[in-house]
Amino acid sequence: MRVLGSVFAIILLSGCANNSSETWEDVKTAGRYFQREVDGLLGKDSESRLLASDDEFVGPYEGEYIPLNDTDLKNPYLATDMAVPQPKGIPGQKGVPSIDQFYSPPESIRNLFSRVHFDTDDYILRDQADVQAIVQMATYLKKNPNVYLVIAGHTDERASASYNMALGMRRSNYVRGLLVKNGVDLNRVYTVSRGKEEPLAKGHATQDWKENRRAEFKIYEK
Repeated sequence: MRVLGSVFAIILLSGCANNSSETWEDVKTAGRYFQREVDGLLGKDSESRLLASDDEFVGPYEGEYIPLNDTDLKNPYLATDMAVPQPKGIPGQKGVPSIDQFYSPPESIRNLFSRVHFDTDDYILRDQADVQAIVQMATYLKKNPNVYLVIAGHTDERASASYNMALGMRRSNYVRGLLVKNGVDLNRVYTVSRGKEEPLAKGHATQDWKENRRAEFKIYEK
């Protein structure tokens, strides 16, 4: 009853304060939280689940974004992951390669697709060397229009599985946005999230976490 009362209170307050569109968004949000409460009462674990396939993470799920703060909203680079639409083609359909067809870049160009790293709980590249690496990657992709790219976002082991899946998607989408901002065709760049499921470093120290907070790249050449 306490959960139901909380949901109705949210809906009532939303209806008094917002227009109809905003109220509907609040109702959907309240519904998601209500469902999580019910799952918890029934013993269902919504934080950890087996993933059926990579294709689950081609695009972000509704409600899985990490809220922005005022500082982020003033960042000139932030709009890249918020404003750039997802590719028109779906991996594995209509001539678009499936995710499992992408592969690690050959040694001759591997340095152009080096991993980039993130701070804790962050999805913006703060190191200028990482930003410059993305610019160089964009130059290569523009010169080679038959090369497709998948960006995989990774996190360290801390926090829940669902939080880290959302954070990994934010990281890969942010890098994709930087590439598009630098002239790469948005329909050739795809994003997935691995969350904390594929750590490079198996330890539990600060340096291990730093190494695991990354974005990695695979390519496919038609």
